[in-house]
Amino acid sequence: MFVEGFSNELYVKKQAHEIKERIKRFDGKLYLEFGGKLFDDYHASRVLPGFEPDTKIKLLKALSEDTEIIFCISADDIEKTKVRADLGISYDMDILRLTDEFKAMGISVNGIVLTRYNNQPAADNFIRKLNNLGIKSYKHYSIPNYPHDVKTIVSDNGYGKNEFVETTKPLVVITAPGPGSGKLAVCLSQIYHEHKRGRFAGYAKFETFPVWNLPLKHPINLAYEAATADLMDVNMIDPFHLEAYGKMTVNYNRDVEAFPIVRTILKNITGDENFYRSPTDMGVNMVGYAITNDEACRNASYQEIIYRYYCSICDYKMGKIQHNQVEKLESLLNQLGLTPDKDRLCVEHANNKAVATGREATAYELKDGTIITGKSSDVMSATSAATINAIKHLAGINDAIQLIPASVLTPILDLKRNVLGSKASALKLDDVLLALTVASNTNPTVSLALKQLPELRGTDLHSSVMLRTGDASTLKKLGVRATCNDIFPENSMYF
Repeated sequence: MFVEGFSNELYVKKQAHEIKERIKRFDGKLYLEFGGKLFDDYHASRVLPGFEPDTKIKLLKALSEDTEIIFCISADDIEKTKVRADLGISYDMDILRLTDEFKAMGISVNGIVLTRYNNQPAADNFIRKLNNLGIKSYKHYSIPNYPHDVKTIVSDNGYGKNEFVETTKPLVVITAPGPGSGKLAVCLSQIYHEHKRGRFAGYAKFETFPVWNLPLKHPINLAYEAATADLMDVNMIDPFHLEAYGKMTVNYNRDVEAFPIVRTILKNITGDENFYRSPTDMGVNMVGYAITNDEACRNASYQEIIYRYYCSICDYKMGKIQHNQVEKLESLLNQLGLTPDKDRLCVEHANNKAVATGREATAYELKDGTIITGKSSDVMSATSAATINAIKHLAGINDAIQLIPASVLTPILDLKRNVLGSKASALKLDDVLLALTVASNTNPTVSLALKQLPELRGTDLHSSVMLRTGDASTLKKLGVRATCNDIFPENSMYF
């Protein structure tokens, strides 16, 4: 059941204020490293009920007059055609997509930095494409023994070799399509060149998780560990902050491990020994101050960890991940005393429906806590059946009313079975939604049901078997948080 626990408006206000204060600290020029997703931050919206997925964009819009963007991308990632798993597009194409998005919002994109550049053919092709599009590009080079040889790094043979990006706005946001793109190195390189020009520019990191002023084992922070199980991140007390200020704050292992090197580089660039005294100091994170209902956020975080657990067991079944990721999620569940099939309400209902009917089954938990189930048939998948039942319930339509007439279903089934030769002849969710759309032209009841689809966004769903790709994709587009048991449909080895 949805209960709001976070004030989006308060967060944007406090975060924008904190960024402006940080800009003042550094003579009016701040390089802000943006971690995580700029668009569609659904992890944050799930663990912080009330956080909107496009909150970071709203924040940048509020600061748009003083903000410009620099994208960075590893030339090695271009060469390897690295792909964003969530969007299915390559990193270089994603940068062009994001550039269009920012321009449409009136936020200027200064240019694109290619990090680890070493004359890679694919990188050179991308540079030519950028030139043809009128987009500035800059080359940053690999530095031997980076980041340990600080003397070389902070010299004309290190950062000095990199092409400097001229900027005009007080806030320069450094972002990238994915991890490992060199955002921190670009920030530090820019600060080096600014210092050479006599300007005291600053660096900060835009943080969301872990939340520094919540307890180490708070469910929100443990949900961050769940989200980064593939990286094996571990939250920890920031030892540098504790030593400097005598206060316990939460950070994570990679930032804590990197801090001594970052601090040394900044000291060598600026001569300031106290540029930052801890990793927590480097972050700008006001999330904790915008939590309005701690219990709601705790419960949402429990659900997120269970969700991540079910994703992990299915990924392991498919051979996509190592078992240590599953063990990591199991450890988090144990720390919080959570039982996946008991503490996620729709799981038990889907499993019970499957046992009672002898068919694949799916269960929704709607926003008001109502459970809606559906089972597979020769005509449609369990997900399709449950979705129809859910929108009928939301529209107040009698369960006995058939929304899709045989005159619409029959030709679709005939096409799938007899023309396309599909073995999985039952209608997937996208098939059913198209059929409903056709039927809605002549049936106002069907039209009423279709209008309920946006109400499924933010609901939970569980399947007694692994979701087929088509159903999983459509549920994601609808904004449904779907999980499933690690059982192949119809006991098939080919899935």
